[in-house]
Amino acid sequence: MTHDVLIIGSGAAGLTAALVLAEQARVLVLAKGALDAGSTAWAQGGIAAVLDEGDTFEDHVRDTMVAGGGLNRRETVEFVIEHAPQAIERLIELGVPFNVDPAVDGGLHLTREGGHSHRRIVHVNDATGWAVQEALLKAAHAHPNITMMPDMVAVDLITDRHRTAPTGERRVWGAYALNGQTGRVECFAAKATILATGGAGRTYLFSTAPRGATGDGIAMAWRAGCRISNMEFMQFHPTCLYNLEVKNFLITEAVRGEGGHLKLPPGVPGGGERFMPRFDPREELAPRDVVARAIDHEIKRLGLDYVHLDISHKDPEFVRGHFPNIYERLMGLGIDMTKQPIPVVPAQHYTCGGVLIDLTGRADLSGLYAVGECSESGLHGANRLASNSLLECFVFGDAAARDILARWDQFAPPPELRAWDESRVADSDEEVVIKQNWTELRRFMWNYVGIVRTTKRLERAAHRIKLLQGEVNEYYGNFRVTADLIELRNLLQTAELIVKAARARHESRGLHYNLDFPQTDPAARDTILVPKVR
Repeated sequence: MTHDVLIIGSGAAGLTAALVLAEQARVLVLAKGALDAGSTAWAQGGIAAVLDEGDTFEDHVRDTMVAGGGLNRRETVEFVIEHAPQAIERLIELGVPFNVDPAVDGGLHLTREGGHSHRRIVHVNDATGWAVQEALLKAAHAHPNITMMPDMVAVDLITDRHRTAPTGERRVWGAYALNGQTGRVECFAAKATILATGGAGRTYLFSTAPRGATGDGIAMAWRAGCRISNMEFMQFHPTCLYNLEVKNFLITEAVRGEGGHLKLPPGVPGGGERFMPRFDPREELAPRDVVARAIDHEIKRLGLDYVHLDISHKDPEFVRGHFPNIYERLMGLGIDMTKQPIPVVPAQHYTCGGVLIDLTGRADLSGLYAVGECSESGLHGANRLASNSLLECFVFGDAAARDILARWDQFAPPPELRAWDESRVADSDEEVVIKQNWTELRRFMWNYVGIVRTTKRLERAAHRIKLLQGEVNEYYGNFRVTADLIELRNLLQTAELIVKAARARHESRGLHYNLDFPQTDPAARDTILVPKVR
């Protein structure tokens, strides 16, 4: 199949790009699962933008740079933040029903989250991502130039080596993808390709990311010959619900932003007391890396399973009004957050590194762009500031689309490409191998490459990754691909990049904390990994 532009991913970044491109081009959007199954729909908090009279772009830039440990690229930070109000306006035009504040003559209600010096988070109750996803999908479905195909698992990017007559050109012409309905790999050719595949949260045992967050875009770009940057900076959200029956339910940062306190549970020394004042003067409003490490420290120090997040001292109507979805979900589990604390633990939440891009979203290969969580634009640095992630999706989705349209005459039609070859493989006879290796990978990544690291732990992780890669590569070469095999291959590739980057950083900065190198170097440097196939 041939389209003008191929977009891999149907979340905020991919659909934003699609809607801009569709005014002049035929766009195909591939989704790994359901069209709304990505990370966007899971975003509870909101979108950061300078909309309050007392706030300024410079304040938002400073907050972003402080949270990012000085590793952010200031040009990128300014670019994204200055375009934030326009992004909010476009979403309003699409019908996103942001909460309004009757106290400011119908203006948008702004909440505050950790690391922000002002109230600047626009939101739709505590389910902003779902409302945004719904509005974007509705607009995309209505556009005749946009085709969306669910249940399509991208396998690899199509590069010059996949041409029937290779020329040595460093270019991308689309992607191969597994059709979940037919079980066959299909060739999708395009003049330009945008990766909007999300992050790599499922590399870890505990994560708030959806099932499909397996680092697909990052791994495909690396195999194709793109540089990957800052993969050691994996953000752990401080407050994921601790419940043995319900996994991966996030308790939004806004609960702390609206006055929630982190406390030690009863039955231990200091039980019932707040502990964040001991770690940071910003207390519960410290950036996520600080709060996550503090919780991890207390859990390990006292042998706990969880700590408490308590907002029961606030008016019940206030709590129910601000967090209706969380309130209902917790009530279904027997937890009344207006009367009792919520048990929480940290969990992997966001991939700050990814495919290295410029301000237009361009990656290293001609015809290839990356936007959203799979990219490394320089916005987040060593730690993402809360609610800057959806913002990045809108700004860079728009920027990539406009760059493609501005350079349209430079994009030639795809050449003749080779079809996917299955002539020398058979159907898998040992699916248990995939399940075993997946479980092993996620467990040792959690234990060895988690919130706190050591050189020895990283070496052990690297050794295990190498062993598993040998098994999986042999398996990949002998059997027809399945969705699980594709994801495991990408998870292992992403894990290798995370560990390689972590071993190269001999300091502690932002989300990367190594007990063997606790100091922070005076100069901030990116970790840029270069593939051998470049």
